Amino acid sequence: MIIIPITANDEDEGANSDDEGGGFQTGIAVKAKPKTKKPALYKVLLLNDDYTPMEFVVQVLEQFFNKTQEEATRIMLHVHRRGVGLCGVFTFEIAETKVMLVMDYAKRNQYPLQCIMEKE
Repeated sequence: MIIIPITANDEDEGANSDDEGGGFQTGIAVKAKPKTKKPALYKVLLLNDDYTPMEFVVQVLEQFFNKTQEEATRIMLHVHRRGVGLCGVFTFEIAETKVMLVMDYAKRNQYPLQCIMEKE
C-alpha cells in the first residue's frame, strides 16, 4: 500500500466555510497495489495409439520435455499401459508451444502421436 499525503483548499473543493483550519484540509490518499496471482498451470499429456513406435515416444520425451532415458521410458510405458501419460506441467504459453512442437514433429515423421494440454 502506498500512502500519499494531500492538501486541498476548501474554496477549490467547495467546502463549507464554517470549517475551521484556515480554509485548508489535509488528508491521506491511499493507493492500493494490485495483487498479482500465479498463472494457471496446464498438464501436457501424451495419448496412446497403436502405430507410433515406443522408441519414438521416448525420443519425444527426451527431446521436448528434457527427460532422461529412464524417465522417458517410464512415461512411455505408462502411456502404453494406461492410454495417457503426463509429460509435464507448464504455464499456458509453454504448454501450448510444447504441444505444437510435439504434434508437428510427429506429423513430419508420419506418426499419429497425439499430445494435448488440460488445465490442472
